[in-house]
Amino acid sequence: MTAGEPGRPAAPAASDERRAELAANLADVRGRIAAACAAAGRDPAEVALIAVTKTFPASDVRLLAGLGLTDVGENRDQEARPKAAECADLPLTWHFVGSLQTNKARAVASYADVVHSVDRSRLVTALSGAAGRAGRTLRCLVQVSLDEAEHRGGAAPAQVPALADEIAAAPGLELGGLMAVAPLGADPAPAFERLAALSADLRRNHPDARSVSAGMSGDLEQAIACGATHLRIGTALLGGRRAIVR
Repeated sequence: MTAGEPGRPAAPAASDERRAELAANLADVRGRIAAACAAAGRDPAEVALIAVTKTFPASDVRLLAGLGLTDVGENRDQEARPKAAECADLPLTWHFVGSLQTNKARAVASYADVVHSVDRSRLVTALSGAAGRAGRTLRCLVQVSLDEAEHRGGAAPAQVPALADEIAAAPGLELGGLMAVAPLGADPAPAFERLAALSADLRRNHPDARSVSAGMSGDLEQAIACGATHLRIGTALLGGRRAIVR
């Protein structure tokens, strides 16, 4: 007799197992956030958790939404666009967090609510035009390079004020704040402290640009200690990256 035949209980559904796995991971991440906030004297409600679902299926997005997550991040348009469409019935905020080519601006503007990776004037122009055509308002963060030697994307710190002014003035765009990735192989705290200082400088001219997108699975504690308001968490929530999205 095989599973599912009369008289024998069916094997647990894979979706139930995955939901339990995600629930455990989410509880662990939320516990880390709570502990880091307590150590920093911050309220955990100040910190938004973005589930970066790169290479994972839309079914995982649905399971996470069922567990109470409302913010989803994606790195690549070709993966994000169909996933956002498949989950259009869910009350989610979609964050585009990867490097963005100007020729993808129109596509990204059709589904993303927040773009974390604005690092050049041409992209500001492209996103503004795309937002106007889509009849939407995009919240944009300036991506800052904290280690120019790594070429991981981002504007040089000296370029941030002018780029922020461009975003704030562009039709269809709203300046949200700053984003950065900590340098590889080094203590992330000094980089995040520099990002916090840049954010403080930015808010002198743009007081509503309070978002600081920093911190991933391995360094969220240091990011919270330095004032991060948005964490981009992939592996700690979803597990190791998959090669194929199903």
